[in-house]
Amino acid sequence: MADDPVKLLLVDDEPALRQSLAEYLSRQGFVVKEAEDANKARSTLLDWTPDLVLLDIMMPGEDGLSLCRHLVEARGLPVILLTAKGEATDRIVGLEIGADDYVVKPFEPRELVARIRSVLRRAAKGGAESATSESDARYEFEGWQLDPLKRRLTDPESTVVPISSAEFRLLTAFLEHPRQVLDRDRLLDMVQGREAHLFDRAVDNQVSRLRRKIEEDSRDPKFIQTVWGGGYRFASDVRRFVPDAE
Repeated sequence: MADDPVKLLLVDDEPALRQSLAEYLSRQGFVVKEAEDANKARSTLLDWTPDLVLLDIMMPGEDGLSLCRHLVEARGLPVILLTAKGEATDRIVGLEIGADDYVVKPFEPRELVARIRSVLRRAAKGGAESATSESDARYEFEGWQLDPLKRRLTDPESTVVPISSAEFRLLTAFLEHPRQVLDRDRLLDMVQGREAHLFDRAVDNQVSRLRRKIEEDSRDPKFIQTVWGGGYRFASDVRRFVPDAE
């Protein structure tokens, strides 16, 4: 299992770049499938699941940000954005909706390979941490439950609430440190990794998005509270438990 090659889906509408990059990545040991647009990517995903998606932002038809949201929220796939120099705003939006990293064109293929391996290590680390401690243990707070293995969040009525990979990492950080003040630098590192420090408001935007999903009133939150000058605190008791076998 550990020796299985990493599967990549490369989505870019520039044939020359896409084909040359696919050839380079294949020589590095990756299994690569190509898609020239979002429609082709979606059809590919119907019967094939990659370990990571390399996604161009600017494409004809459905743009990369729309596809990124689907990949993150509906499929839970790691995403690295391929962006142009002038797309700083789009990069920020992409990170906010859950992309794991980005590279700016033109880029060195070796740099992209390093980013791919870094994102996959981070994803594997998160999965290993969930799997090694009490196997199927879940978090519970005031009727809400988070299942780390399935990355599934349910509300007190047992309704599944979709969350992105970044929102999952942020909520997990809070649930692992209840009632502790976590400053922005620490949260940014947990949620975004390398690129986090580039965007001071990245964690605030992620917190706002998460609040809209778990708070009764996101403007007067009872779970994720702002500590002025200090960061944020998850102001609820959290129970970790292993559910009874069904």
